[in-house]
Amino acid sequence: MKRFIGFIKKEFYHIFRDRRSLFILFGMPIAQIMLFGFAITNEINNVDIAILDHSKDATTEEIINKISASKYFSIHQFMDREADVETIFKKGKVKAVLNFEKDFSKKLIRDHKATIQIITDATDPNTANTISNYVNAILIQYQKDWNKDITIAYQIIPRTRMVYNPELKSVYMFVPGVMTIILMLVSAMMTSISITKEKELGTMEILLVSPIKPIQVIVGKVFPYIFLSVINAIVIVVLSIFIFKMPVQGSLFLLAMESILFIISALALGILISTISATQQTAMMISLMGLMLPVILLSGFIFPISSMPLPLQMISNIIPAKWFIIIIKGIMLKGVGLQYLWKETLILVGMTIFFIALSVKKYKIRLE
Repeated sequence: MKRFIGFIKKEFYHIFRDRRSLFILFGMPIAQIMLFGFAITNEINNVDIAILDHSKDATTEEIINKISASKYFSIHQFMDREADVETIFKKGKVKAVLNFEKDFSKKLIRDHKATIQIITDATDPNTANTISNYVNAILIQYQKDWNKDITIAYQIIPRTRMVYNPELKSVYMFVPGVMTIILMLVSAMMTSISITKEKELGTMEILLVSPIKPIQVIVGKVFPYIFLSVINAIVIVVLSIFIFKMPVQGSLFLLAMESILFIISALALGILISTISATQQTAMMISLMGLMLPVILLSGFIFPISSMPLPLQMISNIIPAKWFIIIIKGIMLKGVGLQYLWKETLILVGMTIFFIALSVKKYKIRLE
């Protein structure tokens, strides 16, 4: 019995000495429950909207103040022309525009009804539908409060118009997200496992002492994954066009260049993971927990980032997938060019350079 107890103690000592095991045992569950608890939500908070008020009377001002006072919406700007609606949506910041018709208050008093048009960016159909429902709920409550002491009730009629995805097809949301996940999986995860496998077998050191330069070894290892990832991207786009009838409004050349940039960024991230991982299992764990969950939860693929707590919104900015999803939706669904996507492109370029520089530094420390 003493030997058995001693064996159990030894196992406990081994576990507590291994910081990675402790992190997996205690850190991962806490991180996952925090991510799932805060990121997965169907609610919206602080969504940026724009106001197009043709009437500019006391009633419209009161409705705007009521919408602004709610925690669900934040008024990003006031517009003067209906022609600017498409431009503001292409910038990607504003998710909805409330269009008040002319002589709103007069029509409400004279005809006992007036119209508000709710124009939403339906590239994310779930969020667009939720925004429309929330605005309707606020308007209904406003009518109830206003009609308490009135014999003939006034009626505010909301009319919803979904742009870029009027039929609210879910494929418009899932194709960009699935393409991002697949490219991240093939590029980052497979690359990190490939290089750590060489480490485990002891063949990486043999390659480094050969006449082949280290940079040539790295390029030779990752080039096949660039090729495979590009093929995957082409297959996904072709299937989305011919099977799911998804439009590609923008430039196919720009889409291809942005996809290659994201692939290189993911490859650089995979190399970075490989430099800090001693085994394939460690690399797989870091790739799955460190890449897959953030890509799904914090990239804006399924759940709106604006509805998340501020710390998670800040973390989402360092996830390459977030910026690539903005780019791919802008090109495929909105038909925008580089003049609207230059900021996201520069961020991806900066991340790629950072990952490569850090990978080279750690690679030299570990293997040379």
